[in-house]
Amino acid sequence: METYSLFFFLALLAEIIGTVSGFGSSILFVPLASLVLDFKIVLGVTAVFHVFSNTSKILLFRNGIDKNIVLKLGIPAVLFVILGALLTNYIPQKKIELSMNIIILALSIYLMSGAHNRIQKNNRNLYTGGAISGFLAGLIGTGGAIRGITLAAFQLEKDVFIATSAVIDFGVDLSRAAVYISQGYFHQEHIILIPFLIIISIVGTYLGKIILTKISEKAFHYLVLSVIIITTVIQTIHYFQD
Repeated sequence: METYSLFFFLALLAEIIGTVSGFGSSILFVPLASLVLDFKIVLGVTAVFHVFSNTSKILLFRNGIDKNIVLKLGIPAVLFVILGALLTNYIPQKKIELSMNIIILALSIYLMSGAHNRIQKNNRNLYTGGAISGFLAGLIGTGGAIRGITLAAFQLEKDVFIATSAVIDFGVDLSRAAVYISQGYFHQEHIILIPFLIIISIVGTYLGKIILTKISEKAFHYLVLSVIIITTVIQTIHYFQD
């Protein structure tokens, strides 16, 4: 029970930060939860959790959905998340974990540098960003940073950014959840987690929305990225010590 208490705390923390940062909770939650639970179980539970998480975001920010971006970014994301999720059954877990840490660390540094601000606002980048973010979400459990980088080029308002990203992420998570469950990443014993995950997704999203009105997004993004970098470095060190 102590393990699940920590898991719920990390889920709530990640949900709040994910809502405020706009990157989604998985970029922080997956590496943190992997310290508590088996990595493939984390993939399965995270996908199910995010279905509820994104439903909450869609309901709370529903007036901001950009349907054009949803289609052009979302369709490639959903197609490629299935491919990434299927590959997890053929690549050794340890290699997936190491890849996750390296990719998340690289993305965090890239976002810190501000280089993503030079990405152009065009359909090709929407399709490419959707495909890459979907594939990474399926393979390593998180693709929100790529989606966030892509959406940032369109200079969307906060509510539009979060709502549009949530609709795309909903399709991505629903697709990969189906694949993970079919591969045994979400066990029957984890069904008891669902009511808690629903509550956490609603509370975390609501608190994140309140925080959004109180602080600078830019400052918070840097804080989030710092936490992510520290987390992934610790995870990578832990990987080589095993």
